[in-house]
Amino acid sequence: MTVRVLLVDDEAMIRTGLRLVLEAESDIEVVGEAADGAQAVTAAATLRPDVVLMDVRMPRLDGLAATQQILAANPAVKVVVLTTFNEDSYVRDALRLGASGFLLKVAPPERLVDAIHVAANGDALIDPLVTRQVIAALSYNLRGPLAADPPPTLGQLTVREAEVLRMLARGKSNAEIAADLVVGDATVKTHVARVLMKLGLRDRVQAVIYAYEHGLVQPGRD
Repeated sequence: MTVRVLLVDDEAMIRTGLRLVLEAESDIEVVGEAADGAQAVTAAATLRPDVVLMDVRMPRLDGLAATQQILAANPAVKVVVLTTFNEDSYVRDALRLGASGFLLKVAPPERLVDAIHVAANGDALIDPLVTRQVIAALSYNLRGPLAADPPPTLGQLTVREAEVLRMLARGKSNAEIAADLVVGDATVKTHVARVLMKLGLRDRVQAVIYAYEHGLVQPGRD
């Protein structure tokens, strides 16, 4: 299946670079571009992309407001927020608004491509450069401090599934997990699906929050 992508960034050179990276993939099609959030909202309604690659700081309407409007009009579209700003508030706000991923613009091309595929498949991906501090803070703010005792549901995971959960919490993509465990991508997808099912979680973002909330990983120590 071809993933239809809308590029949103106020810098034309950035959009050109993103287009070159994505159009090199046989299963990704760039269906349009927008130079600000207002254009993005209109383009998303007209073009109906599968994934919107969204900048944060833009004129007229910023990326967070545009994300909110796009998802309100079409909850099925996936938004991956792409920015140069490593600031907790942007990530927290983007995740609360329903974004399916958050990447820094310094991320390598392969991570960008992986994020598009992950989002299109209904999952979520957060750049490992911001995962630790931000998700730990998000977990604390939403649900309180780390639980003292592991929840009973954690015991449902196999040793390998628990290992995959920790890797998710460190922001690793499926491809990176597969490489670390020396298994295929399909095997990793199966492990991730089982982790989410057993723990009653919606996506990778919730899995990361769960891992930090229950002390499976801690910022600066894993």
